[in-house]
Amino acid sequence: MLIYHANVEPVEGISYRDGYVRVEGGKIAALGDMADCPAPNSGDVDAAGALLLPGFVDAHCHLGLNPDGLTYEQGDCNEESDPVTPELRAIDGLYPMDRCFREAREGGVTTVLTGPGSANAIGGQFAAVKTAGRWIDRMVVKAPAAMKFALGENPKGVYGQQKDGPMTRMATAARIREALAQAEEYRRKQAAARQDEDKEPPDFDAKLEALVPVLEGRVPAHFHAHRADDIATAVRIAKEFRLNYVLLHATEGHLVADLLAAEGARVVTGPIISDRGKPELLHQTLENTAVLAQAGVQVAICTDHPENPVQYLPLGAALCAQHGLGQERALRAITLDAADIAGIGDRVGSIAVGKDADLVLWSGHPFTLGSKPVRVWVDGVAVAP
Repeated sequence: MLIYHANVEPVEGISYRDGYVRVEGGKIAALGDMADCPAPNSGDVDAAGALLLPGFVDAHCHLGLNPDGLTYEQGDCNEESDPVTPELRAIDGLYPMDRCFREAREGGVTTVLTGPGSANAIGGQFAAVKTAGRWIDRMVVKAPAAMKFALGENPKGVYGQQKDGPMTRMATAARIREALAQAEEYRRKQAAARQDEDKEPPDFDAKLEALVPVLEGRVPAHFHAHRADDIATAVRIAKEFRLNYVLLHATEGHLVADLLAAEGARVVTGPIISDRGKPELLHQTLENTAVLAQAGVQVAICTDHPENPVQYLPLGAALCAQHGLGQERALRAITLDAADIAGIGDRVGSIAVGKDADLVLWSGHPFTLGSKPVRVWVDGVAVAP
């Protein structure tokens, strides 16, 4: 397939005002100026000057675990029976027939990082998946892509109502530390048994088995944290256990942006469009993402779907652009920077040779009200409208 006479904005590398992109086998095979474009064939796409962008990446949401219009019947986002559930896998709960997958594609969102909510201190394993498909195993880009941790009000609220723990921020952090320490001991015993056949390996433990790759840095730790003290606790725990970590939401990140930059933290902000519906959102501001970025923090923007419907990811980015982030950085926050933070930048997030052919042809710039996708491809296959 050839898309030609397009305004190609690859996000990284050279832009082409009048350019082309060639797709072979679901991958980007070539891109360049129209002066170098191969002769089009029937079935190729004349973009007629429209803007061609990579598909957007939502770096944190719960798409497919809270099917649209349903609550308890098919709400699989939070396992509220145990505050420590690292063994849970998003792929075992994702429902690709949820109409929100279609709405994501129609909004130009072609990849999402989705998984358990924030009810538990350790919620389980996230997966990076494409938004097109009927069989989740064939939609996976990476699984597990992250382990979800949560600090602050959510675990307190869920288990406080059950008259169970954790009921304080201290207890939530303690549960996380306890589980990670147990996993460290479990890993040590496994290693000792591999080196000495006379030593018995530990009995299999699904919880601890799931945490071993987190301790080894192979699976990032994603910490839900809104308030500055929760953000600090996430960084503290990550440093104690040498975790590869990402901060989610970081609503008060703007209050400690310089400190986060000094720590080398990466942050996924959002949902951008929301009220201050709980106490830890008291200092919410649309400038948050810009302040973090200007301090030197790598940022991505998320919808936290269904908190913001996934198709409004570019709207959230547009608001951040208007409030100090700037158009170029905001675009990267839902493409290449989002993909890099999600650990899938080798596959998606930009238009580059060898990457997946996830492409969106826009009627105008996506940050302009009234613009919409006119064609969407996932792995080189047209999926919308």
